[in-house]
Amino acid sequence: MSEDGRTLDPPDWEEVRAVGHRMIDVLVDGLRDVREQRAWTPMPEEVKARLRAPPPREGLGLEAVWAELQRSVLPYRLGNVHPRFWARVMGTGTATGALAGLAAAAMNNNLSGLESSAVHVEAQVVDWLRGLMGFPESASGLLTSGCSLANLIGLEVARDSVTGVKGEGLQSVAGRLVGYASEEAHSSVARAFIVLGLGNGSLRRIPVDAEFRMDLGALERAIDEDLRAGLRPFCVVGSAGTVNTGATDPLERLADLARERRLAFHVDAAFGAWAKLSPRLAGQVRGLERADSIAFDVHKWGAAAYGVGCVLVRDAEAHRRAFQASAAYLAPHPRGVSAVEYAGHELGPELSRPFRALGPWMAFQEHGLDRLREVVEKNVEQAGRVAARVRRDAELELTAPVPLNVVTFRYRGQGLSDGQLDALNAEVVMRIQESGVAVPSTTRLRGRTVIRLAIVNHRSLDADLDLLVDAVLETGRAVAREAD
Repeated sequence: MSEDGRTLDPPDWEEVRAVGHRMIDVLVDGLRDVREQRAWTPMPEEVKARLRAPPPREGLGLEAVWAELQRSVLPYRLGNVHPRFWARVMGTGTATGALAGLAAAAMNNNLSGLESSAVHVEAQVVDWLRGLMGFPESASGLLTSGCSLANLIGLEVARDSVTGVKGEGLQSVAGRLVGYASEEAHSSVARAFIVLGLGNGSLRRIPVDAEFRMDLGALERAIDEDLRAGLRPFCVVGSAGTVNTGATDPLERLADLARERRLAFHVDAAFGAWAKLSPRLAGQVRGLERADSIAFDVHKWGAAAYGVGCVLVRDAEAHRRAFQASAAYLAPHPRGVSAVEYAGHELGPELSRPFRALGPWMAFQEHGLDRLREVVEKNVEQAGRVAARVRRDAELELTAPVPLNVVTFRYRGQGLSDGQLDALNAEVVMRIQESGVAVPSTTRLRGRTVIRLAIVNHRSLDADLDLLVDAVLETGRAVAREAD
């Protein structure tokens, strides 16, 4: 075999161009016409079987791969690009975001401490986000794969800053470390405690009030009990927009308490942070800018494709100190490719990092902050509109306040026990998902199964949400008749 035969470059670049043009046509048409498609399509067993096949020994060629992509992959996407997808809190992405993904993959940058345009783009995006969230210019930040990793980074900085454990690790810490978050806090906070070697049992789950916000009296009592037991409280985690109900903890009072108790104050603001864009909504997250660190997603209301999150840390030196590790092959130089100005590889656990910033960089410049603000405000208004309709309908029950963009409710039924209503509402959601009409989800509130809509979808219209409520009523009646 010749030396040229060992490259992975295509033998025919014009074939790549032709397939690429067809692919872009199909993908753009799919986004343009997404409203006419099913919101979700179950994957047939025969397709799953094809995706369990072993890799080929001989290459199939680009045309064959493109054909299989159209047959087995594209028709069965999750559906969060669809205007009637409201399961979990999932961003919708944009056409420009898809192009950004193509450009970033073609550049194939590795942001591991080497100089390139990608490094400066990320630094600019972080600077934009720092300003939006009201953090000082001296604060540091990093783009991550999502809010889960951003929470982990923020909490590691908190742990290391309060305890100084980096050199000797947790074995050098006197007293068991404990932290506090509401019982409605995201599961990634508990996972962070596990990864950090603290254990899930070291995270105290604080009860919430009638509006699903952290009960500050219960928090203070928990801290006092731990101190009396000889434990070492080190942080409190606030939530700005919980996934279950969209509730936001009293952030300003938490900031005061953290200062008084000498605790680090971290905020998980996965989607709630974007309320800062709107003068009408910013009051809901007042106090966010006082946190020691915040974590939030850009791939939700920030219009970027998956996966881009962000962590901001007030004390830049503490942030860098928590993750800095020396190695001769990583040493910077005053000139050349190692003369990097934004050392993102020293601000998190990843050394090799993809060009995550290009999507948000293009989105912010294409749409502008005012357009992004309008989408946030529209989604919050839509949630309020759904809640108002639920309140008016005797067959439906609103199960939590709607301060932001999450609506929880359920079909009441007639003469059914709580257990039967739980099963009925879960069945309603599964049937609606399988029908392809829309994709709501379920959650548990106060021990009950409820239907949940998390509206962060820029494509959603009021009519889409009306269609969903109509489907809940129709399906609920059908399931209730079958139960008789």
